[in-house]
Amino acid sequence: MRDRLQQQDREVAASIAREENRQRTALEMIASENYTSDAVIAAVGTVLTNKYAEGYPGKRYYGGCEFVDEVEELARGRAKQLFGAEHANVQPNSGAEANLAAYYALLDYGDTAMGLNLDQGGHLTHGRNINFSGRMYKFVHYGVDRESEQIDYDQMAELAREHKPRIIVTGATAYPRIIDFARAKEIADSVGAYLMADIAHIAGLVATNLHPSPVPHADVVTTTTHKTLRGPRGGMILSRAEHAPAIDKAVFPGIQGGPHMHTIAGKAVCLGEAMTPEFADYSRRTVDNARSLAEALQGHGLRIVSGGTDNHLLLVDVGVKGLTGKVAEKALNSAGIVVNKNTIPYDPKPPLVTSGIRIGTPALTTRGFGRDEMKRIAGLISRVLGSVDDESTVAAVREEVRQLASSYPVPGLPDPVAVA
Repeated sequence: MRDRLQQQDREVAASIAREENRQRTALEMIASENYTSDAVIAAVGTVLTNKYAEGYPGKRYYGGCEFVDEVEELARGRAKQLFGAEHANVQPNSGAEANLAAYYALLDYGDTAMGLNLDQGGHLTHGRNINFSGRMYKFVHYGVDRESEQIDYDQMAELAREHKPRIIVTGATAYPRIIDFARAKEIADSVGAYLMADIAHIAGLVATNLHPSPVPHADVVTTTTHKTLRGPRGGMILSRAEHAPAIDKAVFPGIQGGPHMHTIAGKAVCLGEAMTPEFADYSRRTVDNARSLAEALQGHGLRIVSGGTDNHLLLVDVGVKGLTGKVAEKALNSAGIVVNKNTIPYDPKPPLVTSGIRIGTPALTTRGFGRDEMKRIAGLISRVLGSVDDESTVAAVREEVRQLASSYPVPGLPDPVAVA
């Protein structure tokens, strides 16, 4: 396949090869990124991309869908089995579109909703005013306690009583602690609201019982299929049977056209992989690695938001070192340690600057990194953050990173090639 692409389009082939080399030689520690298996890559790169299949299995608007119907039924069935859900829609192209479809199904334009504040761990699609969610609906935001830096459920309940939202959204994109879905359900029920759980980040941990499941509590659960679930980039919606017709109509014809059947095939493969003992062990190691990394960074004098982590990610307050997240991200990236700047609770810095960085362990755990490597990486991070303007230190760490990364191959990557 690579040779064929090289012959057909050298420019695209060269860019892909450079990205392969970047992934191979760097430490990918962005919490929302991971590496898929060879099987997922193979499924996504198939002739299923050629097929239009608007509608749902057995109810398509085009002929010739009998075999893509099989693929979608596999994905739907595996999703329901893995998460214990009554209904699954595997067509959303992303987590954002899954959230849009959930709102479309349950809300009317202008309805009041509640979600976690973006600068305290939430997501753009949980009501930020620059996003469709904040423009289409009246979102009220709950936050985290200033001292514990964990979700303030008392505040959530108080705001719910005051504003009477039609839906309460739980879940986060930068929150390192267990989410109490049962408590959120009690609050939602007390005001007659729907409960929606966005588990885009923790889906793999939920699937392996390393995080409590929202499925018994929430009316609708949305997720991505990458991140901790380790599948192709895409979205998915789980729901109670009573909401199934509205959810399906919201996805198609509500907000999307023909589904990406090649990606749905990749989703089916990753959902099957997530049912294996090997994946359960992987998820456990992902959490263990995050905790080890947090402890090691604390040992180097860095402050970990909320004091630690229960999942796959941690937030590091780099302000204690006199740095901004923007500066820390750039310096670490130059050293081959890829993280992202991130706001921390009650951050005095703006979102494009921030006082923190977000670090995750899913991708490195997939490559085989363990606790000892996490301790070593914590030391490398500390060296860079202690000398962000020292090019020689950054270069020395970059070389150590190359050597470390070379011992842990990235799944699915072919042998390296020379690129311009």
